[in-house]
Amino acid sequence: MTHPSAELAEFAAQLVYEDIPDDVLRRTEDLMLDCLASTLAGSSARAVQTIAQFADTMGPTSGPSENMVTRRSTSPLFAAMVNAAAAHMVEQDDVHNGSVFHPAAVVFPPAIATAQALGRSGKELLVACVAGYEVGIRVGEFLGRSHYKVFHTTGTAGALAAAVAVGRLLNLNKQQMLHALGSAGTQAAGLWEFLRDAADSKQLHTAKAAANGMTAAYLAHDGFTGAQHILEGPQGMGAGMSQDADPAKLTDRLGTRWTVLETSFKFHASCRHTHPAADALLDVVQSNDLSIDDIASVVAHVHQGAIDVLGPVTNPTSVHQSKFSMGSVLGLIAQQRRAGLPEFDAGLDDPAVAAFRSRVSMELDDEVDTAYPRQWIGKVTVQTRDGRTLTARVDEPKGDPGNTLSRNEIEDKAFRLATYRNAASKEESQALIEKVWSLAELQMVGRFLG
Repeated sequence: MTHPSAELAEFAAQLVYEDIPDDVLRRTEDLMLDCLASTLAGSSARAVQTIAQFADTMGPTSGPSENMVTRRSTSPLFAAMVNAAAAHMVEQDDVHNGSVFHPAAVVFPPAIATAQALGRSGKELLVACVAGYEVGIRVGEFLGRSHYKVFHTTGTAGALAAAVAVGRLLNLNKQQMLHALGSAGTQAAGLWEFLRDAADSKQLHTAKAAANGMTAAYLAHDGFTGAQHILEGPQGMGAGMSQDADPAKLTDRLGTRWTVLETSFKFHASCRHTHPAADALLDVVQSNDLSIDDIASVVAHVHQGAIDVLGPVTNPTSVHQSKFSMGSVLGLIAQQRRAGLPEFDAGLDDPAVAAFRSRVSMELDDEVDTAYPRQWIGKVTVQTRDGRTLTARVDEPKGDPGNTLSRNEIEDKAFRLATYRNAASKEESQALIEKVWSLAELQMVGRFLG
């Protein structure tokens, strides 16, 4: 019998390199480089180091897969866990608008770790990653806006995306892939409550999604069974984790609509919900040559999802939490005209940025909310101290498919991320870039660093 979970499993199990358009493959390489550089940028963070220490304690002292945080070798499971935690740390990894899902952090780490362990080629790795994106994004779209209000979709849909990517490298057949989806879905988790406390849970979400997806795929390979209707069943993910689940979205133009091409790069180093307003404010500031002291107030006209995620963060106490504060992000834009990693590091204790937070508010905008999540519109109203009212609108934030980054811009971003806090040398960073660009030619993936 055909049903959405089974159709997804069959697609993932049977996808081959020749089925994938060239622009999809090249964009997958772009997204992989972006993810690997984000992993290096996040490698020194305390939360990531804690997960890396856990992996050192619980995992093997050597193995076939690369831990990019410690620069040691380990098992695929612990490499995937640590690298996935690091990839999501600095808020520079990609996002798919319609699913409100960050695929890279939960697809590339487990896929790369598995490819290294199994001696797979660059082409095989690319196919696996495309499969992970296409399934994971559709699961996120299926779960819908009500799911995202409480659940961190990257943690939930991410487990299935990871299972598919690893399962494709294990050459699972369609029935085994369906079992892998079932076992991944029953482990799916991740709640937004951590934002109120500046807790470290977001890194645990990606770490466990990657590891749980890998576990599900390896178990399915060895005959372990999972729920056959894990997504659309009466006690499946849709029933338990959503009020607006739409099964039609699971198979929407599967094999002809490539969601990889719909995935956005993150230009600012903050929660994606801040980006539309940040771009709009940047337009106002640059067009009118404003300083932070020139601005009396800013209203960001936003969708409900932004209020749900950013609203709890009123007084950030950590750099990571400040990336979920609309006031902090717009303060950096007003002060520095940039919200990158160095700006966030310096901005947490900056009294001018702290004072600016109280001058920023968010208001629900019907047009913005109706367009979301298909389109993330940015609108701001700025009151200046000399009495002017200035407005700006951005229909496609920097990094969106219609306003995307060129390969030169991707390389520049990757270089800055990889060398952040001396995570990698300039020579290592350049070698990483060159390896990703030549991935399809590699007979064996091997290590990415040294």
